[in-house]
Amino acid sequence: MSRAMKLALLAALVGLSFAGSLMTGKSVVPLSAWFSDDPRWWIILQLRLPRAVLGLALGAVLGLSGAVLQGYLRNPLADPGVVGVSSAAALGAVTAIVAGVATGAGVFAAAIVAAAGAMALLAALTWRSDGTVTFVLAGTVLASLAGALTAFVISVAPNPYAVAEVMDWLMGALTDRGWGDVALAGPPMAAGATLLLLTARSLDALSLGEAAARSLGVDLGRTRGLVVAGTGLAVGAGVAATGVIGFVGLIVPHLLRPVFGARPGALLVPSALGGAVLVLVADALVRLVPGAGEVRLGVAMALIGAPFFLMLLLRSRGEAWR
Repeated sequence: MSRAMKLALLAALVGLSFAGSLMTGKSVVPLSAWFSDDPRWWIILQLRLPRAVLGLALGAVLGLSGAVLQGYLRNPLADPGVVGVSSAAALGAVTAIVAGVATGAGVFAAAIVAAAGAMALLAALTWRSDGTVTFVLAGTVLASLAGALTAFVISVAPNPYAVAEVMDWLMGALTDRGWGDVALAGPPMAAGATLLLLTARSLDALSLGEAAARSLGVDLGRTRGLVVAGTGLAVGAGVAATGVIGFVGLIVPHLLRPVFGARPGALLVPSALGGAVLVLVADALVRLVPGAGEVRLGVAMALIGAPFFLMLLLRSRGEAWR
């Protein structure tokens, strides 16, 4: 099967997942109620459509950023959540909220700046290291530090109601997200995704090594800037809108690599489409769990992603001992 056919099938799966997200919930809205006088159509238009649009965009940028980080750092365990970029974005957003920037562009700006700073620090710490252990340690330290600072900011917050809101938001969810969230998160996520897609050729060259990439005319400084800015914009805006939803960028490239090949540049668009499918399907499934409320999407993805990450880590350790 050609690459174009595979991409078309994956795009069709995105469309089916999007439609399923619109239909699914505590109250199922069938296709017969769409674009009609059925009052349930307004549930889709006002509640589920912005949620699905945001879920599609979030999954796409998380899958794309995971594929870019894995190619740029040449490490299969790279992911915005695993390496602490998402945690740093959450720190920026929480700090802004506690400081009195209740909603709006200020929270998004703080999350984006924090995510970009974390990505720049991680790249500086692991750029010349080919070992998985060094990378995992650097990411763990960064995530732990961001988590500790977030807990500190929450502990000194003067408003207990803000603390409760922040704790609920940190678990990550698409619940109650509307068109205002889409309008705020959409532009920076689109800009970040565009910057990340521009790294495709450079990532292919970097798979041969830094020296080989330079000999092929790759500007490593420009590539690093694109990765840092793109990840900061995409992941920072996503975290500001939905909270921390991890492991999407870790899981999706690994699932699609056997289908689309190991070349980093060729995996970017498929990972974006695959990430959209994963988030849309997961968000639809958490709404079907019995009970009055919903399981938080961030919690559900952690339950899926943590065993997947452990499996990859054990596999990497086994290969290192051979």
